[in-house]
Amino acid sequence: MCTSGYVVAEISGRVGLITLSRAKALNALSLPMVRDLAQVLRGWREDPAVMAVAIRGMGRSKDGSEQPFGAFSAGGDIRFFHQAALAGDADLDAFFVEEYALNHLIHRYPKPYTAFMDGIVFGGGMGITQGGSHRIVTERTKMAMPETAIGLFPDVGGGYFLSRCPGAMGEYLALTGQVIGAAQAVAVGLADGAVPSGELAALWQELATMPFENSQDVGSHVATKFIAKEHANTPATGDIDSFFALESVPAILQALESASSTWAADTAAVLRRRSPLMLHVVLRQIRQARSMGLADDLRMELGLVHQCFHLREGAASETVEGIRAVVIDKDHAPKWRPARVEDVDASMVDAFFASPWNPADHPLRDLN
Repeated sequence: MCTSGYVVAEISGRVGLITLSRAKALNALSLPMVRDLAQVLRGWREDPAVMAVAIRGMGRSKDGSEQPFGAFSAGGDIRFFHQAALAGDADLDAFFVEEYALNHLIHRYPKPYTAFMDGIVFGGGMGITQGGSHRIVTERTKMAMPETAIGLFPDVGGGYFLSRCPGAMGEYLALTGQVIGAAQAVAVGLADGAVPSGELAALWQELATMPFENSQDVGSHVATKFIAKEHANTPATGDIDSFFALESVPAILQALESASSTWAADTAAVLRRRSPLMLHVVLRQIRQARSMGLADDLRMELGLVHQCFHLREGAASETVEGIRAVVIDKDHAPKWRPARVEDVDASMVDAFFASPWNPADHPLRDLN
């Protein structure tokens, strides 16, 4: 039984259908929503009547009414993060433990899991889609891991799935928070295929009504709807690699600021607005995760997110300050500490990677 009121789950035909229905908040994930999703998916995992799962988010029309599709999820509920951090609310830690366990569950799900990634797919929304067997994007998809803008890092397994993008694309997306569209998402391996948004409703209905004989039939049917790959309108991978494969954040910035292209100058300007401390943390996160399995990456990320809120408590947290500037006060003038990339030293970064738990006591010790 879902209790959040924002997760609608039903079995129709042979497929379990999940709809995120918190459209006013762009389907931002709360702790009750995370718990509902985990409960539903665990139940369906063991249910022989369910051959496959599909998930979508409710969007909003111009008049404010809800409509199927149009937005997937803007990520975790960062207003809650801000409030909980200032109040010392234990639910903040519980949120990340349970969210990361949910991310792992989806990556290891034994049945086809189709994610309809229409509209915004940011942060935590990526966490509940990237493990899917069939990740559908549309011409309306806006995909990003924008956490460095709020003094955070690309979590929910971001180290794992971004580090597996070609070349240094993972570093580029993680550090800048760049928003990409459907063709780019398919090209870098963050989506499996594109479907015109006007065809989503029909595909959803087909999943609910077709007499599939087995799980493989469901997945095969979804894959037949993918349109041919399009040319990805992003800077050449070679350009990204030449900068973002460099050894450090200062080296990346120096190279970008010394280059003559408009793209390089604009990219450097974006990085200068991000948290200098978290840029260093993120670069190390992505590169360490490249040689990690998913479970180890999620355990590392849980330690990182704990330090984001507890190395400096309350308003002193880099993340709390970033959320304040972008979402609460909206002055877009965060007071980062240190203020410059060049002023971050190795000991500051090392502190984030010092796990607060022994392996035997880690909250995610049972992930495999």
